[in-house]
Amino acid sequence: MESNNYLLMNSSILYRCTQKYYDKQLNPYEIGAGQLQFLIMIYEEEGITMQTLAGKGNFDKGTITKGIQKLEDLGYVRSVVNEQDKRVRCLYTTDKTKEIIGNLYLIRRDWWERITKGISLSEAELFENLLQKIAESASQYMVEEEKEIAFFGMQKLTLLDYPGKMACTLFTGGCNFKCPFCHNADLVFLPENMVEIKGQDVLDYLKKRQGILEGVCISGGEPLLHDEIEPFLRKIKALGYPIKLDTNGCFPDKIKYLVEEGLIDYVAMDIKNSFERYPETIGTQTIYIDAIKESIDYLLSGAVDYEFRTTMVKEFHSFEDMLAIGKMLKGAKRYYLQNFIDGERVIQKGLHGFTKEELEAFAEVAKPYIETVDIRGI
Repeated sequence: MESNNYLLMNSSILYRCTQKYYDKQLNPYEIGAGQLQFLIMIYEEEGITMQTLAGKGNFDKGTITKGIQKLEDLGYVRSVVNEQDKRVRCLYTTDKTKEIIGNLYLIRRDWWERITKGISLSEAELFENLLQKIAESASQYMVEEEKEIAFFGMQKLTLLDYPGKMACTLFTGGCNFKCPFCHNADLVFLPENMVEIKGQDVLDYLKKRQGILEGVCISGGEPLLHDEIEPFLRKIKALGYPIKLDTNGCFPDKIKYLVEEGLIDYVAMDIKNSFERYPETIGTQTIYIDAIKESIDYLLSGAVDYEFRTTMVKEFHSFEDMLAIGKMLKGAKRYYLQNFIDGERVIQKGLHGFTKEELEAFAEVAKPYIETVDIRGI
């Protein structure tokens, strides 16, 4: 078999020759083939976001960011904050682009005529259709290669987990904490007989419930232990759902990234106790305090809607602890005290909750520091 019959060789030749052609033709405009793609896509869909651009072309975040930044620096593109979601920026072409866009289309058309020279119109059309199908198959491989997140619990309808919304709650497995009062011991330790729920099954359900459900909660375990959570969140977002994240706050960089990518709309962060008593309360001596402080500061900055919450346990919480928590959350919008309730799935048996009167007294201690303090589970 001759070497030029190989897909790898032929696609390599086509790519290198295409790059060389565009580099020469686009030199007067100071852009390359990559920026040309972005510019045309933005022109044809004014207001498109970088996330949508990335999805259309299977571009990674770095490539998109660098390409758009160059187009902005050259004055071809401007970005505008989305009025409905301040974390998302919409892209528009400028008058400078509109002056040259006709030439850019002609350059693209000229290259198509060059590479289809010597074949009939019907053959060129067939080639274009086949090439698109091949590209779609290649894109499908990228999707299949993504490690799919697994869920180990699903509450199909809840009116409690997402404030003000009728939602579905998904539970990931595994946690870096071993809180003795945790009521999801199976999710922490993941016994072998735990039933796994496939991500695609979840998506199929969410598609069927579009227009009925108003949001999706991602809980655990600790969801941010799983890097594959990001592509799954993107798929939920593509269905139009707002997303709430429940987290212990140990991964501030991941929280910031997901918020800045527009993938999280609400964060519920657990505050286990005063910093002094964190190790005994979370059941591990590993130090997470700096990360937790960073997550608290980020949420207090107002980058995303949020709440803080503490599960109150007699064996772990005192008025001194509540005073310390109030001070560390000073300026927060919302803080909830959730009463501990013993159950079969708790990690440590024999712990106790508080009376309503005791919880109300705890709440009074925190109220001078926090805008809204309320009680749940009574």
